[in-house]
Amino acid sequence: MISELHFEVAGPEGAPVLVLAPSLGTTAAMWDAATPALAADHRIVRFEHRGHGRSPLPPGRPQIADLGGDVLALLDRLGLERVDYAGVSLGGMVGMWLAAHAPQRIGRLVAICTSAHLPPAEAWAERAAAVRAAGSVGVVTEAVLARWFTPAYAAAHPDVIASTAAMLRACPPEGYAACCEAIEHMDLRADLPAVTAPTLVIAAAEDPSTPPAHAEVIAAAVPGARLEVLARGAHLAVIERSGEVTALIREHLEAA
Repeated sequence: MISELHFEVAGPEGAPVLVLAPSLGTTAAMWDAATPALAADHRIVRFEHRGHGRSPLPPGRPQIADLGGDVLALLDRLGLERVDYAGVSLGGMVGMWLAAHAPQRIGRLVAICTSAHLPPAEAWAERAAAVRAAGSVGVVTEAVLARWFTPAYAAAHPDVIASTAAMLRACPPEGYAACCEAIEHMDLRADLPAVTAPTLVIAAAEDPSTPPAHAEVIAAAVPGARLEVLARGAHLAVIERSGEVTALIREHLEAA
């Protein structure tokens, strides 16, 4: 069953469309720091995964293919035949699925701090169970934030950490758990050679959630993919290293 995803639009009408996809546990606000620069010359569509923010959670336990189907339904609803796409973590996983299974819909792809396969599966099942048992994503928030930002950045930007923590705690627990289970069962490695979209893979050297080795696997398997590893930054590099990530995205989208 498809979820009618919540979305937000920014940027000039008639400009090329860039879809921005968030990570597990976050909303469209995750892209706040990057959106103004990207919206200067692109029509930005930011969405929220099923069961996150203002997007409803259909019954059943979704796979990555279901999350990709939600995005395809959103593109159809907006009358968008072909878009560029940038996604972080879970958003990047969905983007890779889309580029492999609906290649006619994806122009250029940017996969940020993500993975095509993220074992151990048991860890995702345990996280989903913990959140369901607690009835709140708050039970994992402290541990997750420690992986999302480097200690130096966290110490220097307590306001960003506080707002990100609030966003994570506000995530509906069942939506979070369901998407954990989608990652638990995900293995996109065999799909990667089918990706025809020009692809930029961005990793951060200090990311403990999806270390650069995961990005290397993606870049090696996607034909012609380009890999960029940021010297600093953890999992939410799109926030911590927003200027660098935004510049890389714009360069990729403007490439001939």
